[in-house]
Amino acid sequence: MMLRISPLKRVTALVIGLCLHPGAACAQTQPPGASATVRNAFTDAYEAARAGDDTGSVDDSAALRAYPLYPYLQAARIEQALAEAGGQWDAVDQRADRFLQAHAAQPVALPLRQAWLASLADRGLWQAFLDAFRKQAATPTLDCLKLTARTKTGATDGLAAAIVEQWLTPDRLPSECEAAFDWLRARGALTDDLIERRARLLLADGRAKLAEAVAKDLPEERAAPLLSSASMLLDPQASIDALIAAPPCLTDPKMLVAGWTKLATNDPDAALARFQALLRACSPSAHEISLLAQATAFGLAWDRRPEALDFFARIQPADVDDYTLQWQARAAMWAGNWPLVARSIGRMSAERREHSAWRYWAARAADELKDPADAHRLYQSLLPDDNYYSAMAAARLHRYVTPHERQLPRDAARLRDLASRGPFIRARELLAVGMRTEATREWQYGLDGLPAEARRQSIHLAADWGWYDAAVSTATDDGIFYAYGLLYPEPYPKGVAAASALTKLDEPLIYALLRQESLFYAKTASPAGALGLTQLLPATARHIARVWHQRRPTRGDLLDPAVNIRLGAATLRSLIDAFNGEIAPGLAAYNAGRGNVEHWLPERRIDADVWIENIPYNETRAYVRRVLWHSLVFKWLDTGRPQNARSWLSAVEPPQDSAGLKSADSPNDRPKPTG
Repeated sequence: MMLRISPLKRVTALVIGLCLHPGAACAQTQPPGASATVRNAFTDAYEAARAGDDTGSVDDSAALRAYPLYPYLQAARIEQALAEAGGQWDAVDQRADRFLQAHAAQPVALPLRQAWLASLADRGLWQAFLDAFRKQAATPTLDCLKLTARTKTGATDGLAAAIVEQWLTPDRLPSECEAAFDWLRARGALTDDLIERRARLLLADGRAKLAEAVAKDLPEERAAPLLSSASMLLDPQASIDALIAAPPCLTDPKMLVAGWTKLATNDPDAALARFQALLRACSPSAHEISLLAQATAFGLAWDRRPEALDFFARIQPADVDDYTLQWQARAAMWAGNWPLVARSIGRMSAERREHSAWRYWAARAADELKDPADAHRLYQSLLPDDNYYSAMAAARLHRYVTPHERQLPRDAARLRDLASRGPFIRARELLAVGMRTEATREWQYGLDGLPAEARRQSIHLAADWGWYDAAVSTATDDGIFYAYGLLYPEPYPKGVAAASALTKLDEPLIYALLRQESLFYAKTASPAGALGLTQLLPATARHIARVWHQRRPTRGDLLDPAVNIRLGAATLRSLIDAFNGEIAPGLAAYNAGRGNVEHWLPERRIDADVWIENIPYNETRAYVRRVLWHSLVFKWLDTGRPQNARSWLSAVEPPQDSAGLKSADSPNDRPKPTG
């Protein structure tokens, strides 16, 4: 995989680009790779073991036994044998025990220990289970099985308290917990008080359906208020209408606020229409009115409704926090009420006011309120930062942007030492054979306990291997953000160039998309099926291929960088075109879906920065800002010249008819938390 080396990257990244090729000058920093023969032998044997078609280790060659990943093959064989183990302790248990003693602290041991524990429990070997249990192997299921093991072996000192602790959780518990709970019930220790406490924990966590199921084990009279509260969360509009129709409100005030919050979030119009009627029917306290007004204000602000400001004004000072003030400021800027924007920012905590976002908006408010000196001062204060807001401040000052790169020099001796260590050797080999999850575990295991300078050098090691997500995540964990030549690579140059030629999108914007979506990992797949470098859902990819007259892609095609980059760029281009050529709404639609962004369009022309700041999904708002900043950095690295962000000061237009992706299409599937 080649890196396109820009003029500015040559000093900091020349070695990185070379390291990706055999025989490069820095090849000594890499551990000797295994031969293709032994690597293939491992892969074949490992796949056979996982499939249950294993002839054992008798015929393993000396080279395979010496291969750094041989313990993974041994573990896979033991795990497969455990799946077929009989009821008694036998030879496979001895094998598992010996292996785990030999590799106890290594990542290879964890999945095997968990599989062994599950097998021991399944066979009822409870004392062996307790002997083999280790805290680092715990999962919710294994924790519950441990409680069962204690009931079976008579290890009951403090057991009731341990089971109660497991019971009192707002989480959904695995079915394996039931045996321990039955043990508690049999002793009369799973009381109605404990059942009610768990139901209330579940309600407080918003798990109304599960709370309803738990509460049904209570006597009818005691269950009634809990079931009513669950109904409030499950169907808040119907529950609130019932309260309004038949006062007085005999409901838990906390659950009334929780249900109202859900209604105001999901249907601010319905909340607005019922607010006064609810107050008349329920006669809430001043504090409760404040909380109801706060929830209503948020829902209306997220829907960009002018009535939001009236409800923010009804919130008592004691209930006003930074989060409330941020959304009041956003609602005020959407309404063009710049004095209120300034006042809202002024009431924020000193720590919040110092965030680059709110220094920028304080400057914008000063600008709008004809205080150019204060605006200039605040814009100036942002220029040393490196982010979307600092670039916007530079644009408002008619200045160009030069990111403040902080290079991370290579230490060749330390890199050689790191690359020769077992965890990093195994991590690299695991990458080579496609075992990425295991590689990540080995990488983290290798990092644990390293001194700070060695951790910093490990970023170079991951980048040398083309493992960009590990490089960036390690850098982020260590507070390293501005080593741009290292952390903003440009792999897949042919695919990006072809996508740019097809769509007329700038290459830096495409690279920004790849970095934000996948950190350049071509084989990534989300739980809901979004695939590849640009995280496309297959249905979206097929639709966009038809619109752009491309070949209909298969799932496998979307893991091919050339195909995925082309279709991802075409998707983004179509979305930008659908929103009057504006990049910000196009990016927002790529993340949140076109239908959402159509709903977010203003009724009048509005500044793009105001529009972006009022995106109601935290994830999408951050996504747009980050992709814009990434694109600026990539362009700066490519050209070596300061960049002009003035185009970000454009306006977002009201809705208009356009072609492109259908409203229901959404390029990816990430959850979108409101607010």
